[in-house]
Amino acid sequence: MEYKNLIAGDWSETAAAAANINPSDTQDVLGYAANSPAEDMERAIAAARDAAPGWAASTPQQRFDVLDAIGTEILARKAELGKLLSREEGKTLPEGIGEAARAGQIFKFFAGETLRQAGEILGSVRPGVGVEVTRSPVGVVGLITPWNFPIAIPAWKIAPALAYGNAVVLKPAELTPGCAHALAEIISRSGLPEGVFNIVFGTGSTVGQTLVQSRHVDAISFTGSVETGSAIAAACGAQRKKVQLEMGGKNPMVVLDDADLETAVDASLNGAFFSTGQRCTASSRLIVTEGIHDRFVAALGERMTGLRVGNALDDSTQIGPVVDERQLEKDLYYLDLAASEGGQLLGGQTLQRSTKGFYLAPALVTETSNDMRINQEEVFGPLASVIRVADYDEALAVANDTPFGLSAGICTRSLKYATHFKAHVEAGMAMVNLPTAGVDYHVPFGGAKGSSFGAREQGSHAKEFYTKVKTAYTLA
Repeated sequence: MEYKNLIAGDWSETAAAAANINPSDTQDVLGYAANSPAEDMERAIAAARDAAPGWAASTPQQRFDVLDAIGTEILARKAELGKLLSREEGKTLPEGIGEAARAGQIFKFFAGETLRQAGEILGSVRPGVGVEVTRSPVGVVGLITPWNFPIAIPAWKIAPALAYGNAVVLKPAELTPGCAHALAEIISRSGLPEGVFNIVFGTGSTVGQTLVQSRHVDAISFTGSVETGSAIAAACGAQRKKVQLEMGGKNPMVVLDDADLETAVDASLNGAFFSTGQRCTASSRLIVTEGIHDRFVAALGERMTGLRVGNALDDSTQIGPVVDERQLEKDLYYLDLAASEGGQLLGGQTLQRSTKGFYLAPALVTETSNDMRINQEEVFGPLASVIRVADYDEALAVANDTPFGLSAGICTRSLKYATHFKAHVEAGMAMVNLPTAGVDYHVPFGGAKGSSFGAREQGSHAKEFYTKVKTAYTLA
């Protein structure tokens, strides 16, 4: 199958193409994605610029109908789309179907938001003067999405962009073009005017950079690495262009002595290893107080080693493969590094299965300190480290001792500690007796410090990025 660009309503081909390979079975090639030149991105930007005024003037009902149609088709096809996602990204099939369903729910939510857009009428401090505060679309929005949630993250950027009246150019991840293409096909059948939504496949260094650097793009929303996000922030800042960044995480899960052991193990197992640990919200640092440390490590290690690693489409699989060879090599590098720094390693070996793929046993690294690189740098794989601490105060200090601040969790029966943790942990999202990964689609998503920059994503808070505010005064 060819994954073509969608520009101004036309599916266009390009000569160069990149293979989309199944990480569970490297002999399985799902299709070939366009490896587009910069000129294709420039055409897509021009198409969006031409279409933007018409869509900005559309009615709430028009926007509702389009977004609702997209959400309805995604939900009707969630099993098919989930299987595609699992084949190309490596999530287990239930995870893939769940992510596809979430994408549909996101479009449904923002369909409703089109009918809930409101302004304000305020009294002025000056007699006889009225004040109106309204919101309008930003214009042309460039979206750059990652491979680890290849349908949900595009959905939670595209849906609000369209709901608030913007034209869109999407540059999806190179590793997972299939889901982006399937989503683009659904959008193309929704009744959306030509040019309002465009998708261009290719490398970040070519089409991504063209999108970011273009003075005809009014805003950039990016999810990906800290390094790329920092470069995008600098480029957008130089142009005074609106920018939204979601980047890395080194998320702590604090386990206190009074925690329910089963709850703590369940939350840590899910947060650290499910989705092969390839989530920016994964629990990569398990910060455990002295009194429960040994029991927790023993119980978690037993549960972890019992997880079934295999082909993402197999019913018995609990952990799918790492996304590609490069990511697998990175995971193994950090495991070797942790061992060289004194960490004790359980699991973490490469595995052979009936199909050739990038299989890695989940890994737990114990006897670590927070200054070790494995505790300061994002790895993005099925591995977590354990840090032993004396008490809650030390646990909170260690949890906050990181350049990141996306998600954080605590397992405790103490209302006092849970309340204090929610107020004082330096993270955009805090969980109590729950995994650090797993958030609702109708509430704001984002972090603190080096994890995020700009307005929050998802929920009604998305309007802060995808709209601009105007204040109008009238003398009666």
